[in-house]
Order: sequence, then C-alpha cells, then structure tokens
Amino acid sequence: MSPAMLPRDLHPVAWWAWALGLATAASLTTNPLLLLVIIGTTTVVVLLRRSGHPFGRSFRLYAMLAALTVVMRVVFRILFGGQEIGRVVLDLPEIPLPDWAAGVRLLGPVTAEALLAGTYDGLRLGTVILCVGAANSLANPKRLLASVPPALYEIGTALVVAVTIFPQLAESARRVHAAQALRGGAEGRVGRVRRFLVPVLEDALERSLALAAGMDTRGYGRSGHASRSERRTTGALLLAALVGICVGVYAWLDPTAPRVLALPMLGAGVVVAVAGMVSAGRRVERTRYRPDPWLAPEVATVATGVGVAAAGWWLSRSQVAVAYPALDAMPFLTPLALAVALLGLVPVVVTPVPASALKEVRA
Repeated sequence: MSPAMLPRDLHPVAWWAWALGLATAASLTTNPLLLLVIIGTTTVVVLLRRSGHPFGRSFRLYAMLAALTVVMRVVFRILFGGQEIGRVVLDLPEIPLPDWAAGVRLLGPVTAEALLAGTYDGLRLGTVILCVGAANSLANPKRLLASVPPALYEIGTALVVAVTIFPQLAESARRVHAAQALRGGAEGRVGRVRRFLVPVLEDALERSLALAAGMDTRGYGRSGHASRSERRTTGALLLAALVGICVGVYAWLDPTAPRVLALPMLGAGVVVAVAGMVSAGRRVERTRYRPDPWLAPEVATVATGVGVAAAGWWLSRSQVAVAYPALDAMPFLTPLALAVALLGLVPVVVTPVPASALKEVRA
C-alpha cells in the first residue's frame, strides 16, 4: 500500500471542493432522477469515508433537513398557488386578499404541474443541503481552520464555530438521549420533547463556545504589526477587488452591458483580491503543528468535484431537456447525465479510510 493510501483523514479542503462540485451540478438541474442519483452518490461516499469523530454523525440531521425542505416547498406551492394551467388534482377554496396583495394567490385550485414543480425545486434545494452536510460530515472543522488563508483567519474562526453547531447538535442529541434512557421517566410526549430539546441546545451551544474560547486562548487570528502604508495598500487592494468583482458579476448577468466589463473585469478583481489577501496575510502570525499533507488522493478528490461541476454545467447547456425536464413529460437520463452523478463516487476508490473510523470499529 502506498503511503498516500494509509489510513488517515483526508484534507478538509479536498472534501469541501468535492461537495461543492456536486452541489453546483445539483443546482444546474431539476431532473428528479439525476438529483436522486446525486443524493445516492453523496450518501455512499459519506457512509464509506466519514470519520469516527462526532461531526461524522451529523449527516442524518442534514438528511432530515433536506426532506423537510422538499415537503415545505410543496406546501408553499399549495398555500400560495403556482402553475394555474394544467390538470387540477385538488380544488381548494381561494381566500380573497386585499388590493395591495395583487398577484398573490392564497390557496385555490392545485394542479399536478404545480406539485411537480414544487417537488423538483425542493428536491434540488434539498440535494444542495445534503451536499453541504456531506462536507460537514467528512471534513474536520478544526483542521479546516488551519487551512484558511492568513488574511481570512479571523473570519474563518467565526465560520468554523458556526458550522460546528450542527455537528455538535448530533453529538449532543446522542448523549442526552442515552442519559435520559438511563434515567427513565413517565412524562407525556410534550414533556419528553421539552426535556430533550433544552439540554441538547444548551449542550451544543456550550461546546461551540468552548471551542471559540479554546481557539482564542491559543492565539488564533492574532494579527502582527503593520505600518500605516502597508495597511493603506492592503485596504486599497481589497477595495479595488470588491469593485472589480461587483462590476464583473453585474456585467456578466446583464446581457446589455459591454462584454469587456464582464469576465475580464471579474478576472481582474479576483487577481487583485488574491494580492490583497497575500498582503493582509503578512500581518497574521501563526504556526502549524503537524500540517495536513496534500497528496494524490486530495488532488483526485478536488479534480472529481471540478469535473462533476463542469459536466453538470455542460449538461445544462447541451441537453436542456434532460437537465430541465418538462412538467408534462417523464424525466429521463442520458449517459452524460448518469456520468455526472456517478463521477462523484471516485473518492471511494482513490481516498484512504479515515484512521478514526478504524478506531471506532475496533472499539
């Protein structure tokens, strides 16, 4: 076995790149078959490559949130109307609204096309949520903080504390459920829910605050000294980058704008932003203990995410009927569409098994 394939945790940036690639492909289609295959691909990778740490058990919560998103999207279609032309499957009385709410319909006839449109949109959003949940379940948030560029270190600290709330909820729910099962109790359903939710939220918040306090005591995000000219240079670079990116994005979305203000301005803004972050990173003093290696499995995982995103974008442009199926036709998949989803399984073959997962199995 090569050293790169020995049991170890993969670099967290590689897992996030892979997950964002799948999320990008999911956002570019409403085909339920393709979205279900992407969900299956994401689930298989998480089950086979998640670690034994507490954050590895948070994928179930994201799956529940994704399912709730699909249900709520369909409910909103029923409450606020939707596709008015089509086969009516549920004839509800429409509630009259005042004149200032013109254009908004409350209840009324519900068509099959409206339900399908709500299901497709909800499934797309749920798939994106599930991909983000896969990244949180596979990537160690504390190790991710060590990979944040120095210029974004303070922002990265806040983001890491924020994203650990959901994984901490999963661990807190498991611990509280086990403790209450040992204590027993004969309260009603409402009482059991209250006895469960309050300790879970309190424990998750305390653990996240403890993480923030631990990072603060260790000097995370501490800035060094910089002269006035260095601070002005850094500020000017970041301001110019912000203006360039805003102008480039606006020109790219507006077809009437000059093309020279689109991708060229956007690229120039990104280049200036990189220069500004490098200049700002010189003011941050930090050290790394046992930095995460970046080997062939990490490169293959990132390439898989980029490939899935690129294939999804090409599918949305070249095979519109597949990426966005009509509501009155049966969705179908082509070899390219199937390859977009199955390509995400590559990390199962090219990445090592997490060492913490082996310890959990032995225990």
